[in-house]
Amino acid sequence: MANVIDIVIPDLGDFSDVEVIELLVKSGDKVAREDGLITLETDKAAMDVPAPKNGVVEEISVAVGDTVSAGDVIGRLAVEISDTVVVTPAIEAEPMQGETTVVAPSPAPAASAPAAASPPKPAPASPKSLPAIDEAGFSKAHASPSVRKLARELGVDLVQVKGTGLKDRILHADVKAFVKAILTGGAAAPTAAALPQVPVIDFAKFGEIETKPLTRIQKISGPRLQASWINLPHVTQHDLADITGLEAKRQELKGPAKEKGISLTPLAFIMKACIATLKEFPKANASLSEDGESLVFKKYFHLGFAANTENGLMVPVIHDADRMNVYELAQALGELSAAARDGKLKAQQMQGASFTISSLGGIGGTAFTPIINAPEVAILGVSRSTMQPVWNGSKFAPRLMLPFSLSYDHRVIDGAYAVRFTTHLSQVLSNVEALLEAAP
Repeated sequence: MANVIDIVIPDLGDFSDVEVIELLVKSGDKVAREDGLITLETDKAAMDVPAPKNGVVEEISVAVGDTVSAGDVIGRLAVEISDTVVVTPAIEAEPMQGETTVVAPSPAPAASAPAAASPPKPAPASPKSLPAIDEAGFSKAHASPSVRKLARELGVDLVQVKGTGLKDRILHADVKAFVKAILTGGAAAPTAAALPQVPVIDFAKFGEIETKPLTRIQKISGPRLQASWINLPHVTQHDLADITGLEAKRQELKGPAKEKGISLTPLAFIMKACIATLKEFPKANASLSEDGESLVFKKYFHLGFAANTENGLMVPVIHDADRMNVYELAQALGELSAAARDGKLKAQQMQGASFTISSLGGIGGTAFTPIINAPEVAILGVSRSTMQPVWNGSKFAPRLMLPFSLSYDHRVIDGAYAVRFTTHLSQVLSNVEALLEAAP
């Protein structure tokens, strides 16, 4: 048989009219003594109201946002008649950031016969994919004691969990959703403390504004670029290449190529030079393994290139670019660029790049720092070439100089390797005849 008792708010010390911020159970839930039923929050701390006995919740008569004081009845609990000892355990409030601990006193529990010793249960192991707990940040997380207990049992670092409760409080459901996302591959396990938030500003109070939605491409590429910038230690090496001979040869070949329907752009020559350089410096064509313990060297050369479209930046990929000559590269560039502008790129045409080139030479600029297209480890940025006076040993001579920038992942490529890469690339670009003679 069961006996129905009232669930009463115990002594809250100096506090009254305390706000209910979370309901931890509902009617029909089976609870054990000291399981949290509701969570209260004062201006000092958060605290769970525990179940006075083992039983089944018949009713919770308060809602989130209500206020309660000591002695208020918040629901009913059906307990076994044989369980006659009524205990009102203390409510222990875990301090929030900059807060003091508040402990509500309670009567001592009735004596009971000592239970037989049982072996301690091992603490649940944290999945390898979950982040290590930041103890300093954990204590400051906006969560109730029961949520903290659950997080510790599951090995979840509360610093990494976004709260959906009142005032962004972390709820039980938030912890469970975080674990599910990690274990199902729905989210990457963070490895660092959450980044500080950018302040929210009402720009309209300063003047007239107009709000336009981001394009679909911007919504997709934005988070990926941010993730790459945050997770990869970017370093950029700037250099110059003398392309006087290359440009003269390109002008010579441009007419015949046009007759074949091919636009022979400088980028086709730059791609050819990049392939030759990547073969000499294979780390730049590699990727770091997922566990960060090894380097994956790619035996293929799939070159991505940034294509500017009305809807945003896209990166088509020329597969097996090492098997093409400059004319074939130029033709592939033209076809993929047109498909990007028309929104007709296929998924396969935007996947598998081992190295990317971002050319702004047709627009301008002297140098820039391109963001690496992770999981690649390097990207080449090309700016506008200009005529410059270059000392040839006896006098200054006008030479067409091409500025370019290599951004690289410093975990894989060090500065010496990077500058050797750019020096070699500069030399290859300066010898156009060898570039044209290179076998595809």
